[in-house]
Formats: sequence, structure tokens, C-alpha cells
Amino acid sequence: MRILVLNGSPKKENSDTLLITRAFLAGMEDAAKQEVRLIDVVDRHIEYCTGCFSCMQNGGTCIHNDDMREILDAILCSDLLLFSFPLYCYGMPAPLKALIDRTLPLSGMAMQKVGDRYEHVGQADFSGLRYLMICGCGFPNSRQNFEPAVAQFRLLFPSGHTILTVPEAPMFSAPEAAVVTAPRLDLVRKAGRQYAETGMIAPALLEQIGSPMIPEEQYAAIVNGGFDPLEKK
Repeated sequence: MRILVLNGSPKKENSDTLLITRAFLAGMEDAAKQEVRLIDVVDRHIEYCTGCFSCMQNGGTCIHNDDMREILDAILCSDLLLFSFPLYCYGMPAPLKALIDRTLPLSGMAMQKVGDRYEHVGQADFSGLRYLMICGCGFPNSRQNFEPAVAQFRLLFPSGHTILTVPEAPMFSAPEAAVVTAPRLDLVRKAGRQYAETGMIAPALLEQIGSPMIPEEQYAAIVNGGFDPLEKK
């Protein structure tokens, strides 16, 4: 499978979320050889969309001559788009949002009704694409936290999407927390293998991955400088 990873974290390789993503990709590799390309979005020259709609009227050519032309080509050559990003203000980081905005050339101005909503008719064939979102955050709770980002992703990619949300993500880069993060990364790797083999992840496994690794109150106290993450309680 040709996988394009769009790393939306400004921390690039030091991203806590990317550690989770790499475990998922390792699980996919366990099932079969994968062709993976990773783009650190923050390093790319991506101008903001001006909303002029020129690209939607002239066959997909944007007024900006920047790295998005290459990225759009990479998207259309992929089987899976994997969006890896930390939660910023209940959404995706600005560089990744700018990239999403600039995918407008893939669509035309004409609209069609699909189900109970209208969508733009594509100017390119991306019907075979699948979409995966892996999002980590620094809060201990999943509920009342990831919902805006999840809702946006589902609307952007109404079919063929899979979503993993992981709270307490900073713990993955803390060596002293390995006693709880290593088993969680094993679950993520299992999810990757499952996805590669079946195209989906069991809901129970997704729920496990999205649950706190340690009690919410304990995690909050650690972040606030309360006590050692491995202290027995």
C-alpha cells in the first residue's frame, strides 16, 4: 500500500503523536510490506488559500506556485492518506489546516447531492483513497476534547475514514512512563496490523487505545508537578 503520512506537528520527528503513528505503521508492516512517504508539513512552503476559486474553474491550477503542486500529485498517487497531528485548540495545527484548504484544486465548482448534503464534484479521481487520522493530545480525557477535530475529519472525508484519538500523549516521550506507554503502543501496533489486513479496526480496540493510560486525576497531578508518574497508589 502506498501511504502518504502528513505530519502536522511543528515538532516534526519529536512529535509525541508521531511516536503513536510509527507504532501503527509498524503494525501495518507486520501484515505486509508498505510504501511509506512522510511529509513534515511545517517544512513545506504552503501559501494560504485566498478563496479566489480559480483552481476550481480552470482545471485545478492554483494561483500559488509553491509546494502544494507536488503534494497534490503525491496525494493522487497514494492509497492511504495518514494525517498525524497533535490537538491544537480542539483542531489541527495551522500548517496542516493550510494544506487541507489548498486541496481545493481537486474539486470543481459544480455540486452534487450525496446523501443528505451537497459536495463539490471532483476534478481528479481520488475515489480509491482511504483516510486515517491519528491525533494525540495533552489532556487526560478523550470526551469533550477531540470531538471538533473528529467531526471535521468525518465531514472532510465522509467515506473510507478511520480515526484514532489518544489522550495523555506527552507520556509517550517520557522514558519513565514506559511501564504504561509500551503496552499502549503494542495496542496501536495491533491496530495497524488489523487495519492492513482488514481495512478496519475493531471498535473495542479503538476504545482501548483512546482510554487514559493512568487515572485522569493522577495524570493531571503529574502535569501540575504533583508527584512521580510511577508512584504506586
